[in-house]
Amino acid sequence: MKKLVKLAQGAVAAGAFLLSFGVMAAPGHGAGHGGGHDAVAAIGKPGNPAKVSRTVVVDMTDAMRFTPDKIDVKAGETIRFKVTNSGKIRHEMVLGTKADLDSHYQMMLNDPGMRHEEPNSVSLEAGKAGDIVWTFDKAGTVAFACLEPGHYPAGMKGAVSVK
Repeated sequence: MKKLVKLAQGAVAAGAFLLSFGVMAAPGHGAGHGGGHDAVAAIGKPGNPAKVSRTVVVDMTDAMRFTPDKIDVKAGETIRFKVTNSGKIRHEMVLGTKADLDSHYQMMLNDPGMRHEEPNSVSLEAGKAGDIVWTFDKAGTVAFACLEPGHYPAGMKGAVSVK
């Protein structure tokens, strides 16, 4: 009975999160993740790989750090983030507003098995590499973080400054 109650609580939390963005999770994606149009619009939009302005290499480590953790881009640029997990445990890079990342991290604590498969993120096993192609269409700051339990509060975060 306790397992059923726990499962129901998780489903309700996941549904509330998805409804807050006004969309459902993409097929094949872990339950509880979504990224509505308003949330995505606040940080830019998925980029066209054929129109990449430049590539930024990002390394994720078990020291709970991104290198670099500060990235400067120009409004309108489409960036390919070539992300490598040089650690021995899973890490991820998720682009978002600080508020969205804070909220999403709390959800990850309740379901650490969730995986990100949206265009604004890459989740990588140890030694693996992947890409995020993103267009930053307006000035401001876009945060990024690893939302694996314990990583975000340990300092595994950074920022993209869009000028």
